[in-house]
This record gives sequence, C-alpha cells and structure tokens, in this order.
Amino acid sequence: MGLAVMGADPLSDRAAMMRESLQKSQTITDNVVSILGSFDHRLSALETAMRPTQIRTHSIRKAHENIDKTLKAAEVLLTQFDLARQAEAKILRGPHEDLESYLEAIDQLRSNIHFFSSSKGFKSSDGVINHANGLLTKAISKLEDEFKQQLTSYSKPVEPERLFDCLPNSLRPSGSPGKHGDPGGNHHSHHSEQQNADLETAVYIPPTLIPPRVLPLLHDLAVQMVQAGQRQQLVKIYRDTRSLVLEESLRKLGVEKLSKEDVQKMQWEVLEAKIGNWIHFMRIAVKLLFAGERKVCDQLFDGFDSLSDQCFSEVTAGSVLMLLSFGEAIARSKRSPEKLFVLLDMYEIMRELHSEIETIFKGKACAEIRESASSLTKRLAQTAQETFGDFEEAVEKDATKTAVFDGTVHPLTSYVINYVKFLFDYQSTLRQLFQEFENGGESSSQLASVTMQIMQALQTNLDGKSKQYKDPALTHLFLMNNIHYMVRSVRRSEAKDLLGDDWVQRHRRIVQQHANQYKRNAWGKILQCLTIQGLTSSGGSSVGGDGGNSSGVSRALVKDRFKIFNMQFEELHQKQSQWTVPDTELRESLRLLVAEVLLPAYRSFVKRFGPLVENGKNPQKYIRYSAEDLDRMLSEFFEGKTLNEPKR
Repeated sequence: MGLAVMGADPLSDRAAMMRESLQKSQTITDNVVSILGSFDHRLSALETAMRPTQIRTHSIRKAHENIDKTLKAAEVLLTQFDLARQAEAKILRGPHEDLESYLEAIDQLRSNIHFFSSSKGFKSSDGVINHANGLLTKAISKLEDEFKQQLTSYSKPVEPERLFDCLPNSLRPSGSPGKHGDPGGNHHSHHSEQQNADLETAVYIPPTLIPPRVLPLLHDLAVQMVQAGQRQQLVKIYRDTRSLVLEESLRKLGVEKLSKEDVQKMQWEVLEAKIGNWIHFMRIAVKLLFAGERKVCDQLFDGFDSLSDQCFSEVTAGSVLMLLSFGEAIARSKRSPEKLFVLLDMYEIMRELHSEIETIFKGKACAEIRESASSLTKRLAQTAQETFGDFEEAVEKDATKTAVFDGTVHPLTSYVINYVKFLFDYQSTLRQLFQEFENGGESSSQLASVTMQIMQALQTNLDGKSKQYKDPALTHLFLMNNIHYMVRSVRRSEAKDLLGDDWVQRHRRIVQQHANQYKRNAWGKILQCLTIQGLTSSGGSSVGGDGGNSSGVSRALVKDRFKIFNMQFEELHQKQSQWTVPDTELRESLRLLVAEVLLPAYRSFVKRFGPLVENGKNPQKYIRYSAEDLDRMLSEFFEGKTLNEPKR
C-alpha cells in the first residue's frame, strides 16, 4: 500500500512539470504571434508609406520611355527633312550635271511623300507633302525635257552607205553609192529562184540606231515618267522624235511618198524602175530599219511590253504606210501583161518578209500594220493571177496590125515566148499562186496546163494573122517560121521539162508540114513546066525510046516552056529573096528541100529537051540558067533583101 503511494508522486511531478512547460510554450507562442502581428502592422504601414514613391518611380520610367520614343521619332523626321532638302537641292540643280543622282533624288522625294502621307500625327504633314509634290512635278517636267534632249541628241538618220554595209554582198550596190535610186539593179532581168532562196537565208545585221551605253539611261528616264503618270507624254515624245528620224532615213535611201494618182501618171519604164527600187527598199526597211527600231523599243521599254509595242507601232506606222501604199497603188492599177513580172517580184518580197513582219510587228498595237501587210500580199497575188489570165486571152485576141511582109517571126511570137521564158524564172511563185487560188490538182500540172494554153492561144492568133497573106506559100512560110521559133525556144528552156517531149515532137511535125505546104504552093506551078505533059503537038506525052527528044515534041512548045520557067523562076527569086527565114538551120534545110525537087527536074528537062533549043537560034535566050546557076540563086532565097539591094 505504501509502495503504491510512493510510486505515484514522481508521476505527478513529471506531469506538473510538463504542464508548466506547455504553459511556457503557449506563452512564448502568444508572444511570437504578438510580435509577428506587430511586424505585419509595421509592414503594412511601410507599404502604405512607400506606395506614392513607387507610383512616382513608374511615372518617371514611363516618361523616360516616351522621351526616347519622341526623340527617335524626331530623329526620323529630321532625317526625312534632311533627305528632302538634299533631294530638293539635287532637283533644283537639274538633271544635266548628274542624271543618276537626279533620278535618285526623285525616288527619295517619292519616299518622303509616302512617309509624310503616313505620318498623320505630324501637324505640318500637309504642308510638307504639298511642297514635295510641287517639287516632284517640276522634277518630272525637267525629266521629260531631259528624255527628249537625250533621245533627240542620239537619234540620227542612218546614211544609205551604213545600210548597204548591213546587207548581204549580193544586194550591195556595185557602183558608186552617190546615187541610191537603183540599188538593186534591174529587178527581173536577172531574176533567179536560187538567188531568191539565197537571199531568204542570208544574214542581215540591223544597224545600231542608238548607242548601247545610252539605252539604260533612257530606260531609267522612261521608268520615272511612267511612274509619274506621264505615259502618254512619253509616247508622244518618243514617237515624234523617232518617227521623223526613221522617215528621214528612208528619204535618204530614196523612198518617195507617191499617191495612186502619181503612180497612174508615170511612164511604164519609170514605174518599172521605181518598183525595182521599192522591192529593195522593203528589204532594207523591214530587215534593217524596222528590226533596229524594234530592238531599241524592247531595250528602252524593258518591263513594259505594251508600251514597247505602242511606241514601236506609232514610230513605224507612217513609214510602213508610205511603203505599202505604193504597193497597193501598183496592185490596184490597170492590169497589163508587162506588169505580171513586177507583180510577181512584189509578191515574192512580201512572202519573203512575212515571217519577219509577224515577229517584228508583234502585239495588239501592231495588229493593223500586220493586217495591212497581209492584205497587200493577197492583193498582189490576186492581181498577178488575174493578169496571168488576161495574158492568155490577150494573146489569143491580139489584133495588132503589125505586118511582117517577109513572113519572118512575128513580134507577138517573140514577145509571148520571152514572156513564157520569164514565167519559168518564177515557177515556185506561180505554184504558190495556184495553190492559193485553185482547188485541187498539182500546182506543177496546172502551170504546164496554163503554159500550153498560152502556146495554143499564140498558135490560134498566128493562124489568123497568116490569113492576111495573099500568097499561100508565104502563109505557110510565116507559120513555119513562127512555130519553129516556138519549138526551138521551148527546147532550149525549162519549158521543155514542163511541156514534155510529146509537145516538142508534135510541133516539129507541124513545122515540117508547113514547109511541105510551102514547097507545094510555091514550086508546084514551076515544076509543072518541067514535065513532059503538053509538049507534043497533039498534047500527048510520048518520047523516043532513047530518052532523047521525041519526033512528036514541038520545038515551039519547048521554047515556050523554057521562057515560062525562066520568067517564073526570076519572079520567085525576086520575091522570095525578100522573104525571111531567120533561123540559119531552118533556112538551109528549106533551100535543100526546094533544091532536091527543082534541080533534078531541071537537069532532066534540059537534058531531054535542051538539044531542040540549042540547035536553033539564040539558045541562051531560052536555056538561060544552068542547074548550078539555079542552085546559086536558091542560096539567095529567104535572106530578107530589099528590092534595091544588089544581088550577091
């Protein structure tokens, strides 16, 4: 029991101690809380005391930032003002001293205007912008003057000699270039399809119209004018300057401005020469001058395709019209056979230049020029074809009264044959015409058919002209001469390949037929004198068995026969020595044809009946000629002698 009481006291002590410790901890905690609460109050008071200072510090910071921004904005403004002053100074000095700086100043001025237009907060923006715009207007005005001055300064007409140097050698004038009226020579006397092919592949080097070093500068000036809205003024300046220079280049070359009335009044020889020149001028204009103008436009207005096309069109329009209007005047003039070849020449040059015209005169602005060139080509083709058709009809219906009294080749024949020969120099061109206007069929066969029709038309006309002769022998001599001329000319030309051997052989037979008809008509009557028929007193024809004279032959009749023969032969000699067979070979063969029938018959007659005359008085009065005399006199036939011309 006592042990139990004693054991409880220490526990109580410890519990009491613990209670006391806890009370102390609480007291400390309360004290700490009290202290912390005091700190919180002091911090709140401090924060309250410091808030105005913080606000002032923030305001100061904001103020500094605003000052920095304002200073920077002011710096930008001042820079813009400074740049504007620099630009103004350069612009006021003008573009002559330093054009590159002048252009930079204009760009700077535009930049200034853009800047102040965007700076709405700047009160004086409107005044600055107005001043800058006024300055810019003056600058662009000076720029226009500078563009015009530079373009005019470097735009000079091209001298003919320079143009000729740009041509292939075959087209350069051979003589002194003092007169440029006929640079290409006669335009179709030396026409050759091979020459045309060579010309189409020849190299042409367009002349330099404006120095290359100047073009970039002019380009920059043009860009500034376009940006300033001065496009139309730019076009006007360029057109007025370059078109005059181009027209002057053509004038120096020899190009004339001729109206349709001028063309109609010209003599054919003069007009033919001008057409030859026109063909040459067209080559030079398109391949050199217009090609050069296109190159200048493309470089000067690089980046402005429509502007380049417009300027090129307006610069060249007058010159193109001047050239094409002459072609139109020829194509629409009264048709005549001699014009066919120049029409074909003109058609050829337009075909040759077609692809280049399409390339050089590209774009919508040049559409009218391209159409005009195409229209002229078609008009020339149509007129040439109609003239070709007219020629066949004119040959058949030719009613010229030009008489060839000696039966020689008629001028119409030589004219038509030469015409056909010239046609064969234009075979490819004629085939092109047939392809354009004929439906179906090979163009070569069409050319052959038309040529045959012309030949047939000539024969028909010659048949009519041959009826003018009263002497049938001369009729056949005339036809023989003319058809032989046709055959010989065809055999020696390209026409033989087209008309064929059958045509040649058929017409050679016709020549022979007319030769035989001539012999029959001219010599039939005189050969009748050399026959036995009618020599007997009773009108019989019996002769002696020895081949000599028959007892029944009348001496008087034989004498009469010799007299008639002499008279007829002398008459034939006098008449037919005035007739003409111009071809040497044909003339000799015709004499031989006569001699082969006349001389044997005469020898036989003289041998048989000569003794009857020789035994009488004055035999030489009747047997006036030997066979050798006749042969010699036959050699004087067909020489075309005049009546008063002495015998050989």
